[in-house]
Formats: sequence, structure tokens, C-alpha cells
Amino acid sequence: MKNYETIFIIKPTVEEEGVKALSEKFKAIIAADGEITSVDEWGKRKLAYLIDDYAEGTYIYMKYAATNSVPKELDRVFNITEDVIRHMTIVLDK
Repeated sequence: MKNYETIFIIKPTVEEEGVKALSEKFKAIIAADGEITSVDEWGKRKLAYLIDDYAEGTYIYMKYAATNSVPKELDRVFNITEDVIRHMTIVLDK
């Protein structure tokens, strides 16, 4: 298992309950084949530039250890989830 960190931005129009539901959905994907180290909800922040006509978004940051299949599955699900406007996963191991 490798260590990863993922950050994703949710549309600002999503209610707090929706943000929690999305966060739980992605945590479940990680927990299936990995172990979550930490999850930080950074709240709504201003974006550096407009993304899909949004000037702000809700940021969520996760650190976890998982197999190679987890980031691929997260990427697939992020891409089909309409409320996620950006995401990025980084491998922390050298």
C-alpha cells in the first residue's frame, strides 16, 4: 500500500448535507481497499480563477494509505460526479 493525498472542490451551491454525503461517499471508496489517515474540511474558499463560472468552492482534503486501484476508482467517480468541479491525487511515497 502507498500513501496518497487527495483534494477535491465541491460546487458552492451544494448544501452542507450534500457536502457531507459526498465526503462519506468518497471515504467509503477509500475504506474498501485502504485506510484513511485524516480528512479535513476546509470549507468554502475563493478560487484563484473561475472554474465553470464558480468563483468559490468547498474544499475537502484527505490523506490515506491504499492499493493502486483506489486512486483510479476515485478519479473515475470524481469525473462522473457533477458536484465536484476539480480534484487532484498525489502519491506521497518516493
